Amino acid sequence: MEAVSRLIQQATEATGTDPADLKKANAAIGAGFAYGIAAIGPGIGIGYLVGKSVEAMARQPESAGMVRTTMFLGIAFTEALALIGFVVFILIGL
Repeated sequence: MEAVSRLIQQATEATGTDPADLKKANAAIGAGFAYGIAAIGPGIGIGYLVGKSVEAMARQPESAGMVRTTMFLGIAFTEALALIGFVVFILIGL
């Protein structure tokens, strides 16, 4: 992160850009990293959830309907975490 900041600082000094632009650029980079980290958890969670649901449906095909419904509810709740991370990404970027 410090290396990126130094590169941006050198670029602004070379072009004579306003230091406020440097602050905005650093905020955008930080927001991008924040959203990237926030998306890792839900991605792992959804993968685990779907894998276990498929395993449960393979073991007991007669309960596939209930497992599928529960799986979709779990996916929705897990995806909500990614959406919250996206909203925080937008708020940090402003």
